[in-house]
Amino acid sequence: GAGPGEPSLITLRGLELLQRAEVVFYDYLVNPLLIEHAGLLEKRKRSVELICLGRHGEGRLVSQVEINERMVAAAQAGKMVVRLKGGDPAIFGRTAEEIAALEAAHIPYEVVPGVTSALAASSYAGIPLTHRDVASCVAFVTGQECRDKEFDSLDLASLAKFPGTLVFYMGVTTAPRWSTELIAQGKPAATPVAIIRHATLADQQVVKTTLGELADVLAPRKMRPPAIIIVGEAVSAATQQPWFGGSAGQSAKPLLGKLVLVTRPEHQSADMLRELHSLGATTLSQPAIEISPPAHWQEVDREIAELAKYDWLVFSSANGVHYFLNRIFESGHDLRQLGGCQFAAIGPATAEALQEFHLHADLQPAEYRAEALAGELAPQVQGKRVLLLRASRGREVLAEMLTAAGAHVSQVVVYTSRDVQQPSPQVLAALQSGKIDWVTVTSSAIARSLVQLFSEDLKNARLAAISPLTAEVLAELGYPAAAIASEYTTAGLLAAIVAAG
Repeated sequence: GAGPGEPSLITLRGLELLQRAEVVFYDYLVNPLLIEHAGLLEKRKRSVELICLGRHGEGRLVSQVEINERMVAAAQAGKMVVRLKGGDPAIFGRTAEEIAALEAAHIPYEVVPGVTSALAASSYAGIPLTHRDVASCVAFVTGQECRDKEFDSLDLASLAKFPGTLVFYMGVTTAPRWSTELIAQGKPAATPVAIIRHATLADQQVVKTTLGELADVLAPRKMRPPAIIIVGEAVSAATQQPWFGGSAGQSAKPLLGKLVLVTRPEHQSADMLRELHSLGATTLSQPAIEISPPAHWQEVDREIAELAKYDWLVFSSANGVHYFLNRIFESGHDLRQLGGCQFAAIGPATAEALQEFHLHADLQPAEYRAEALAGELAPQVQGKRVLLLRASRGREVLAEMLTAAGAHVSQVVVYTSRDVQQPSPQVLAALQSGKIDWVTVTSSAIARSLVQLFSEDLKNARLAAISPLTAEVLAELGYPAAAIASEYTTAGLLAAIVAAG
């Protein structure tokens, strides 16, 4: 029930099944935030197979026959399969064809209702589809049928006499034909019409006109799909304060109309995307780095077996917490293995990751950077044994400063960090055309990777750095930040973007 950057409109039953999924076949218009929930209930998110079924103008579109075949094959392999559609599966979703394929293969299935575009668009635009005075019924119409010159499959004469609201899906390009025909069949040219584009997004557009002027309104504004067109007297009953507009909406959503590129790894981007949407921004995602397990676990397992010899475990990222503690459980141990250790976390996100495992950070510096962490740890670790849980790359300052303070320091790589090599064509095109307003930069590694990914195109947007250290790296690379967080957290970064305007 949503598109890229839209609020995640989904039923509780739909969310429950998505959380149990092992394979997800999804339409490209589905909100990426929904995908974040795939497999979470079964604690196996990293093993969930996510299959996008293609995007118009970007790569290969998967045919309906192939979709059917792949769904059946995955189900026959014993997987819990979710077919995630935009909107409602029963409204112009070709669901009947997919169900027929499942039934032919004797695959049990369940269809879960969604939120169809007409309902989402009308509600977010403040337009009632029914009204006790002017519209007691509503019809959903596919404008694609109007491509047929004779309108054989669409009875516009009957629709012209329909005593309620007409909602046209996929009807933008064919609007001149069907609007003209509706008038020819007796629908008054003065009938109110609303065009809703990018429904429920921060840059939602609502254009009101009449049936007679519809073709002229669409042409000069070059309004492109996706859009919903509502025809009927109910349009005149719209509320004065739609979801996205007005002075109250502006103040509550200071990033309204801004397009922000989020560059964190996919599994870490959901919170930032959610906060950006609440501030009114539209978002794109382009992970700059990929996080994965180490090439082998032997060294980590050896340290886990000998944790009793350490006084302090030092975590410099939430990723380090998740990979290391999950490995403790996977290797047959539990939290008792950590009984003799104290924990140091570089910042609040890392401390929160520890809390997910019911562990409390004994030390967290006031400033969220390695130098501050080492400085506050130094008086407590002289003569102590310290284990640093780290990424496959990164600065050595923490190990060097703690060693200089008299600690016996060991390090182990608990996760691998690699640069993404190819950007999304959609993101690259948006950056090159100047459509992206802000790019979030949340680490030095991400800063360097972004410069490799986009080079000079990165200068077409403003960069927001999560800390002075990250800003310093950007400046050294020749890409100065336009906003720098004073508090080195997601909230601090977004506050800096809002303050910069």
